[in-house]
Amino acid sequence: MGALEGKVVLVTGGGNGIGRDCALIAAQEGAKVVVNDLGGGLKGEDEGSAGPAEAVAAEIRAAGGQAVSNSDSVTDLDAVYGMVELAKKEFGGLHAVINPAGILRDVMFHKMTEAEWDAVINVHMRGSFNVARATIELFREQNDGAYMFFTSTSGLFGNIGQANYGAAKMGIAGLSRIIAMEGARNNVRSNCLAPVAWTRMTQSVPIKDEAAAARRAVMAEKIRADQPARFSVAMVTPAAAHVSGQIFGSSGENIILYSQPRPIETVTKEEGWTVQSILDEAVPKMAPKFFDLNRGPIPGNNQQQAKQPA
Repeated sequence: MGALEGKVVLVTGGGNGIGRDCALIAAQEGAKVVVNDLGGGLKGEDEGSAGPAEAVAAEIRAAGGQAVSNSDSVTDLDAVYGMVELAKKEFGGLHAVINPAGILRDVMFHKMTEAEWDAVINVHMRGSFNVARATIELFREQNDGAYMFFTSTSGLFGNIGQANYGAAKMGIAGLSRIIAMEGARNNVRSNCLAPVAWTRMTQSVPIKDEAAAARRAVMAEKIRADQPARFSVAMVTPAAAHVSGQIFGSSGENIILYSQPRPIETVTKEEGWTVQSILDEAVPKMAPKFFDLNRGPIPGNNQQQAKQPA
């Protein structure tokens, strides 16, 4: 008996990469799966196709599982409500959402257009809102619901050329935390994952030299999409009902728990601060604890991470 026996799971972005493996692994664990994928390109510029989602659903059915496909966009709230209704119609309900659907529009911020900003925010941030808003009342009413949202080290650490993506991914971490806080009394839990995996997103990063090519070959072997997918599925099982409001990472066989922002230094001046005293006293006292602009190494990777969408 699988860890998701009797449960129904919606997986967005389920036609490729981590989403595909989430759908397949959830089905292997006994879930009935709604596989959603727009079937579009990495930049989300084309109309898409129903093919990728249906191919994954067909693979699940061929293995003896239960799955249906949907090719609507998570940017359309009404369409996401339709995914929920599809789950109810086909399988009698819905108990969890795994939401890795995403696109990239990488460009330096000083060159970024409104369209490049809006496209990424709409899929990641608005899409996360939509899947949560379309399901939250159902989850609260049935006192049972789990979300796995996808954040990124591009938001948590920062990443050059990804202001749109990083901003959306940091926003998702905040959304997940508040959903977890508000949902606790109704057994609605929410976590988010910053994955590092060999997917078409990581493949989109240009190779500039032989060293980069060598690193990419190692990545393809050691940081596979099934690894974060397996963790994502585990977190929406009933056995993980006590886990909520956390930010996790997955890099190869490393499972990471990230810290969350908390005060690390406070300086006080009873008589009040002036501009000059802030510069002369407050800033120097806090400066030793400032964070630099370098991305820290991700556990399991020997070299500091460069441009690495996740």
